[in-house]
Amino acid sequence: MHRRRAGGDDPVRRASRYRAERLEADDAATAEADGGRPDVPAAPAEETDGPACLDPAGPPRAVGRMDQRAGWVDGLVDQAIARGEFDHLPLAGKPLPNLTRHDPDWWLKAYVEREHVSGVLPEALQLRADVERLNDRLDEMRSESRVREVLAELNRRIVEARRQLLGGPPVVTPLRDVEAEVAAWRARRGREKGR
Repeated sequence: MHRRRAGGDDPVRRASRYRAERLEADDAATAEADGGRPDVPAAPAEETDGPACLDPAGPPRAVGRMDQRAGWVDGLVDQAIARGEFDHLPLAGKPLPNLTRHDPDWWLKAYVEREHVSGVLPEALQLRADVERLNDRLDEMRSESRVREVLAELNRRIVEARRQLLGGPPVVTPLRDVEAEVAAWRARRGREKGR
């Protein structure tokens, strides 16, 4: 059972009184400190429902009420909207990416995508990605011998990945037929020259 102490020595009342005194002291100290500084706007003398101060130098400091500070922030946002600073944002009217699913590695995947990091996938997945971009890579080659070298290297990597003992996803990437790929490369190159 909780007993109250005699003589107004209730711990809850003391804590409430202490908190109120600290808030008053902080407000008074802030007002005194801000009064002598020209770069800090003076707080309004009376409390209003609207924004206390829309000076971008800082929020109203002398008045410690959160609703006035929120009003100040809302006023700055309204001014920025009026100036058009929020127009033409890249995701305007679209849902923010990656907010609907929970993924503990979201930051790592975002970093890999943003910085175009490659070579960190398991070999089976890296081979799939390389095969998807194979035609574009071959089209950059100028000589047939270089195309054959790239295809031979890809086939060597596929064989090595199939022999792996480290685990990871299975390697389902088929070996590339060098002659068929070279013929397709010639055909694409002939169409480019014919234009």
